[in-house]
Amino acid sequence: MADIPLTSELLSLIAERFKALAEPARLNILNALREDEKTVSQLMEETSLGQANVSKHLQLLHGLGFVDRRKEGLYVYYRLADPAVFQLCDIMCGRLVEEARERNELFSAR
Repeated sequence: MADIPLTSELLSLIAERFKALAEPARLNILNALREDEKTVSQLMEETSLGQANVSKHLQLLHGLGFVDRRKEGLYVYYRLADPAVFQLCDIMCGRLVEEARERNELFSAR
């Protein structure tokens, strides 16, 4: 994958997905879906977000391929389309831990 040329079109698609992940509410929803699929009501309860807000974010996340959905009777169940999205979070968390360590070393040297 690293050999794919980063054309302006591809960079725009990548930026669009990073922009979607830059919203804490969307990350909260994805995190809530990390273990199991859930309905909008379950996501509302777990994230403390309102129905309209959850639905709006799910629509965008579905459109960009971050979540899948299935209908069962009256309910729509949402699940992660690809759990690899958390690799990005793990990379960022690792970076934040490293930055905190460097800051602690800087302040403890005084």
